[in-house]
Amino acid sequence: MLKFRTQGYNGYSLQFSPFIENKIACATSANFGLVGNGRLFILNTGIGPEGVEVERIYDTQDGIFDCSWSEINENQVVTASGDGSIKLWDIKLAEFPIQNWHEHSREVFSVQWNLIKKDTFVSGSWDHSIKLWSPERPQSLITFNMEHSNCIYNTIWSPNNPDLFVTASSDKSVKVWDLRRPDRELLCLRGHEYAVRRVKCSPHNGNIIASVSYDMTMRIWDISRQTNPLVNVYDGHSEFVVGLDFNLYIEGQIATCAWDENVHIFQPPGLLG
Repeated sequence: MLKFRTQGYNGYSLQFSPFIENKIACATSANFGLVGNGRLFILNTGIGPEGVEVERIYDTQDGIFDCSWSEINENQVVTASGDGSIKLWDIKLAEFPIQNWHEHSREVFSVQWNLIKKDTFVSGSWDHSIKLWSPERPQSLITFNMEHSNCIYNTIWSPNNPDLFVTASSDKSVKVWDLRRPDRELLCLRGHEYAVRRVKCSPHNGNIIASVSYDMTMRIWDISRQTNPLVNVYDGHSEFVVGLDFNLYIEGQIATCAWDENVHIFQPPGLLG
């Protein structure tokens, strides 16, 4: 297992690059995101004496709670901030973002690029709104108001359906939605004991969803088993688990990060094939 310490900054999110096998973006916040600055780490897991090297560091005036690599430009990363802003970075540049949007009225906790309609990405906020964006447009394209009973922490796209997305909330649930049926969720997944901080769909199996929670666990779900979707529970972290991603290149490999200042990279059994 490789480990990298985000010294002084607590991990909130991370994502493997969709273009470069060994590159990871990691979003962090000082003081657990309660107050203070944010920092975006660009990491390379293929070089360095301990297997992990820092390629870039970007600092912000407010905490960074999420990050997502562009699906059309290998050098661009979008981030979500506690001040309600969304920033687009180019890792070929040393310092400032190349775009800055500010429509959400509260913390933005989720951003993700659409894996099929690759010129758009989605954001989810504590203001209970979900917004669709294009990197080429100065304003959001669409605003959706599909609310949980509490704050939306995470909104992600299906890897094989441009209209399907999944949300995670502090109401302890994971919900699957279809934009063609906006009046209600397709499926509600329950089992976490506290707020669900992040969800992720497997890039190799559209039915597999992983979720991480303030109950310090990661859970794996199979939405094709609607009567019994829970597959496994993992409890290796000692603090809130807040970051999660599947490796696009290595089937079944998952990375998590938590407030215990640890990144775990592992391959649970049963996710191959």
